[in-house]
Amino acid sequence: MNSSLLVDWTPSQYQRLEHDILLAQHRLHESPLFSNEGLVRLLDTHPADCLHVNTMGYDHRDFQWQEGDRNGVPGEVLLDLVQRGRLWINLRNLMQHQPVYRNLINELFDSLERCNSRFKAHFRSANLLISSPGALVHYHVDIPVNMLWHLRGIKRVWVYPPFDFRFVSQDVLERVFSGDYAEDVPYFEWFDEHAQVFDVRPGQMLTWPQNTPHRVTNQEGLNVSLSTEHRNPMATRRINVHLANQWLRNRLGKPSRGVEVSGPWAHLKENLIRGVRYATAWQQKPKARFVYPKTFRVNPDAPLGFSPLTPQPAERDLVGAL
Repeated sequence: MNSSLLVDWTPSQYQRLEHDILLAQHRLHESPLFSNEGLVRLLDTHPADCLHVNTMGYDHRDFQWQEGDRNGVPGEVLLDLVQRGRLWINLRNLMQHQPVYRNLINELFDSLERCNSRFKAHFRSANLLISSPGALVHYHVDIPVNMLWHLRGIKRVWVYPPFDFRFVSQDVLERVFSGDYAEDVPYFEWFDEHAQVFDVRPGQMLTWPQNTPHRVTNQEGLNVSLSTEHRNPMATRRINVHLANQWLRNRLGKPSRGVEVSGPWAHLKENLIRGVRYATAWQQKPKARFVYPKTFRVNPDAPLGFSPLTPQPAERDLVGAL
């Protein structure tokens, strides 16, 4: 594999990182780490609590995202089910649990930092996405800065205008940041009139500014993508400014709506919400983020690779009593 993971990047592309929607080239897909053998090894060694199995409906307008139980299926069988079924696997916290992949991802981030002195990737993390032909992800936002490094298959991605409250309202974004909502946000068909649409192929990377809404539909083949996330002082301040606005309105009745991330007011809001967190930390437990209940189990004998979970006898009795 070539020592440089980035291909033919221009100075302009480096400068557009975090500020614009950007499609660029890479060589990650040439690595044997993302071959079938590499994926099976990952599926068999990754911690169970960081491996999520999901499925969904067929219409991006009808939210049917579901969380499932792996059901003890070995990696080789699970990968086969993804190739012929309707599953979406997310191996989370790759850098924490897979040292070889951590080295590769750090090389990516380090290269980007060397070539753009203003780009700082703190709190680095990465997830590996393995998904079926035709699988989709509904309209959503990511909280950190996100980059999608595509490795296998063809993935169509709709990317909507960043920092535009027409597409994600300020109230919804605040509730995502506070953990009240999942990252899936309300969607209307007219949004598509304003989207940029990309058919992303192996060896391409697609990224956008922090919290930009987007959705995905796989077009062809087994899809494998590395999704990297990071924060820097500006990204962290953006989150804190939104949380400070929410706190000022809800607790003090102040009509706080400004979302600028530079200048004295932004720093004041950030320090305020940090102080609130510090002052109240002893009073309350950390707030758990929204999680989906498990509604299906992986099933090698099912046509799409999964079957619905049915309540246990005691649960059925309780449901009937209600």
